[in-house]
Amino acid sequence: MLMYTTDIIDTSGEDLKIAFFGHGTLMLTFGSTVIHVDPVSEMADYANLPKADIILVTHEHFDHCEPQTIEMLRKDGTAVVGAESCAEKISNYTAMKNGDVKTIEGLPIEAVPAYNMVHLRAPGTPFHPRGVGNGYVITFNDKKVYIAGDTENIPEMKELTGIDVAFLPMNLPYTMTPEMVADAATAFRPKVLYPYHFGDTDTSKLTDLLKDHTDIEVRIRDMQ
Repeated sequence: MLMYTTDIIDTSGEDLKIAFFGHGTLMLTFGSTVIHVDPVSEMADYANLPKADIILVTHEHFDHCEPQTIEMLRKDGTAVVGAESCAEKISNYTAMKNGDVKTIEGLPIEAVPAYNMVHLRAPGTPFHPRGVGNGYVITFNDKKVYIAGDTENIPEMKELTGIDVAFLPMNLPYTMTPEMVADAATAFRPKVLYPYHFGDTDTSKLTDLLKDHTDIEVRIRDMQ
């Protein structure tokens, strides 16, 4: 079995374990509950990883929504939840719109907006249009974890409150520059910030931009 970088987040109950696979792909383990986020076969050896209790899909792009890997990770009772744009690709799928809140395996999960305002595929066509993709805020006891999906520093992100751990994307030209990530982080002030899905972006730029904001701990992990 391959070894992956993991971090432990303390909560008021069981610990939350985060495994970093790369790109936008994560695995969260909370007690006996296993959550796979945007599972893609290129990022992990899923044949040797635990099956999912919950699978979260942020949007329909091939590097986030891979039906064959989702099927591999299913077991009886697995909840596959995600953006409506993936619903036609995946069977037994629960679509969530921006603003929807569901409690799954005892965990409150809120779908929040994820979209581009600045970076465009073509004039008038953003890489990620408003209302299509999701980010997610998941509550683990007394800790709130925000997984942003593919997005920029949108107004809805800046209005978030009480976020303990945030994953913000930083790959160009599809999501945010380090300056955009810093702008968002200083608005909603997560206690721990993981840049993720950052491709070739120099993560040291973000660390430098936030060096004076000692209430935000920037953690760099291998999430290209």
